[in-house]
Amino acid sequence: MGNDSYIVEGKGNPDSFQSCSHGAGRAMGRKQAQRTLNLSAEQDALNAKGIIHSVRSVDDLDEAPSSYKNMDVVMAEQQDLVKVLVELSPLGVIKG
Repeated sequence: MGNDSYIVEGKGNPDSFQSCSHGAGRAMGRKQAQRTLNLSAEQDALNAKGIIHSVRSVDDLDEAPSSYKNMDVVMAEQQDLVKVLVELSPLGVIKG
């Protein structure tokens, strides 16, 4: 919801079967996120970034940014796999 996205070009690394991560991956399960994350803190974090969002209740925390791994770390760990072409920052997110 609040992390940047990337358009990348694969480097064709045979050690990874010419593949790479397709996302950051979860740092915690959906139910764990709903039990442990702070609704106000998640809303404030999105608001501080100027992201229009639909996070209104604890039920929405299953997709909160804090429930995912740090995307900067994930991208740094696969520099040998991809070349970043474009970095996209979210303007708005709506959980369906």
